[in-house]
Amino acid sequence: MSLAMCPLCSEDEDIEVVRSLDGGRRVVRHRCGYEWEPPAPARPQGQSTRSFGDLEARFPKPEDVGPEVRKRVARLKARYLDTRPDFDPEVAAYWSKYQEVFSPRGLRTCNPRVLKDFANSEVGAHPGNQATFNSAWNAMGDAAAAESTRQTIEYLLYGPDDIPLADRLQHLLTGAKPFAMTGFKEALLTRVLCVVQPDRFLTILKYQTDAGGKREIARLVYGLELPGPETVNWTLGRLILWSNDLLHTLVGDGFANQQHAAAFLWWAKDRPGGVR
Repeated sequence: MSLAMCPLCSEDEDIEVVRSLDGGRRVVRHRCGYEWEPPAPARPQGQSTRSFGDLEARFPKPEDVGPEVRKRVARLKARYLDTRPDFDPEVAAYWSKYQEVFSPRGLRTCNPRVLKDFANSEVGAHPGNQATFNSAWNAMGDAAAAESTRQTIEYLLYGPDDIPLADRLQHLLTGAKPFAMTGFKEALLTRVLCVVQPDRFLTILKYQTDAGGKREIARLVYGLELPGPETVNWTLGRLILWSNDLLHTLVGDGFANQQHAAAFLWWAKDRPGGVR
């Protein structure tokens, strides 16, 4: 999800929170350098604050997919598995390397270049243009940028036990933590989770995007309408995790790995006769 759209460029990628203001307001900056304060989403009149449990209970479930849609996806899956080859073993080796890098000891001792290379690698999952991250890294220098990146990953993976992963993810997305590395946002944070928990996380790195994020795939493949990230109380951190787990359950077994499963979902969303 983008924080806003740049009034000058009309683009919604690479927008970062630069400071927080009173009342939950924020100042954001686009990669072009323009800064502004986007309006806060309006709460519909009479809408009450809902609890975490209530929100999760209202999130779409696998059983919400109709039988005809299930049959269609099963046919597509059988067709895909019959004709699509497995993935390059380079992916498994890369994942194994970074599982060690992202261990508590590995984070503290790894070469800074290893962290920067991860943000710009396309092996196993393409994080997109990382111009904001790279610019910040170059401006900060290797030592400071690596330390900020280490702290960001450490908080995501090993943060306080009393703060759920979804909320730690949200803190990093919104810039609530002063140590958070500039530009290390949704795609890269999700990519870290894919590496560390490869049996859980699909390599679909954005919740919502024109190219096909989790929300678009849920709609086009399974006919499920997931909440908009701007909706009051549905934090992006929660939506990222809940949508991943939903798609993970729906796509099922039979794939070589999660990259294979994600590739099927991207392929299935573009098949004629899909749910629209």
